[in-house]
Amino acid sequence: MHVLFIIDPLPLLKAYKDSSVAMMRALVARGHTLSVALQGELYIEAGIVRVRATPISLVSGADPHGHAWWSESGPAVEASLKDFGAVLMRKDPPFDMEYVYSTHLLGYAQDQGARVFNSGAAIRNHPEKLAITEFPELVSPTLVTRDMDRIRAFHAQHGDVIVKPLDGMGGTGIFRLRAEEPNRNAILETLTGNGTQTIMAQRYIPEIVKGDKRVLLIGGEPVPYCLARIPLAGETRGNLAAGGRGVAQPLSDSDRRIAETVARRIAGRGLLLVGLDVIGDCLTEVNVTSPTCFVEITEQTGFDVADFFAQALERAVA
Repeated sequence: MHVLFIIDPLPLLKAYKDSSVAMMRALVARGHTLSVALQGELYIEAGIVRVRATPISLVSGADPHGHAWWSESGPAVEASLKDFGAVLMRKDPPFDMEYVYSTHLLGYAQDQGARVFNSGAAIRNHPEKLAITEFPELVSPTLVTRDMDRIRAFHAQHGDVIVKPLDGMGGTGIFRLRAEEPNRNAILETLTGNGTQTIMAQRYIPEIVKGDKRVLLIGGEPVPYCLARIPLAGETRGNLAAGGRGVAQPLSDSDRRIAETVARRIAGRGLLLVGLDVIGDCLTEVNVTSPTCFVEITEQTGFDVADFFAQALERAVA
């Protein structure tokens, strides 16, 4: 099978820990071939969704901390997306309008016969923070609004809350508002743009000290291990980008219940790979753009997440 990755520039990837690179290695090990393209290399011509794609090979024995882990195996070619065995959308956020346009192109390509994972419509229709509101029984008390008075009332009710933008990643823009927060108004004015931008407020979950767990759903099945991203001392955020420490651990009964509940509800929506964020017994995000943590879980547990994904992809296109 010829697999196309729509991805960030390869020289920018940290191959030693990048989940997309782990996918590539697993696919090659199973006999598949690879091409890559940037988001900007998607286009429509004569009504057909096409791409300028570059075939690549992985360099055996290359230093994963360097940039020579791959090589071009031929010239770039112009092709229809439907000509590939599978198309993997692995472009990292930001989820800006260019990203939205790309999801539309991917959707059109699927209508023309392309096999895209995750599908364009699924990525667009599951905003990663807002998507948790489909599962109110699994989440901490949550408010989504741009109304600062409403957020203040929510804060007064719960006493200790987290506020965050809907489009942030890696822990950016997240604030904890304790019962007595002298900067509350300034924080809310900044996050909401003085009431012009919608944000999320959630009751603080004290179990964050034990980690913000990344639970992976692949082909509707939970990976049996999660990665608990444990915050630095004195830090509210567990994100690895914010200095969190990743510790792999088996799924708890609660983790599995959350994963299976989400899997049942989203079945059939074109989501081959989903990364759930779980704190304590609460779902906090549903990540569908380019979920990660493959390498950390595999290295610490021996469970080959990337091969598990490759097998799921094979089943999906069979």
